[in-house]
Amino acid sequence: VERLFVIDLKDYDEDWQRSRRPSVRAIIQCGDKLAMVYDQKYDYYGFPGGGIEEGEDFHQALIREVKEEVGLMVIPETIEEFGSALRRGSSHRFEKTIFEQENFYYTCKAYDTIGEQMLDEEEAEEGYTLVFVSPGEALRKNRYDDHKEENGGVWIEREARILEILIQEKGL
Repeated sequence: VERLFVIDLKDYDEDWQRSRRPSVRAIIQCGDKLAMVYDQKYDYYGFPGGGIEEGEDFHQALIREVKEEVGLMVIPETIEEFGSALRRGSSHRFEKTIFEQENFYYTCKAYDTIGEQMLDEEEAEEGYTLVFVSPGEALRKNRYDDHKEENGGVWIEREARILEILIQEKGL
């Protein structure tokens, strides 16, 4: 998988232990719009996805996470690698720990039917909602609006960079 970029906060000591949690994200194009998660609490758009669970392969995790977060069923044979983005910074959960998250992005298609979301507590609290939004509008919101986000919004920056790549290289 091609690594597209690294966001390294450099807010840690190299001697610290490392905690790694890979995740998957879906780029689902519907006409000239993208199926994205709108986070009502922090007012930004994200690609549906999340962490890979024990025993899952990346495609299984992608299908499960998209279904849970936005109620869409990914068509398995349409899944294609897009690239990855690595985020590195001090952990918010563990002391003296570097948190590394490689986010693997995949383009895919989904069936037209929208099912029920199955959000975890944090996702429900943030008001995750399925939206169909143009890449340009999603990028504008993520880049320029105030997200009232306490830990710097690293993931908002990550999603903005993916949107820029989609717009510049794929002409979306």
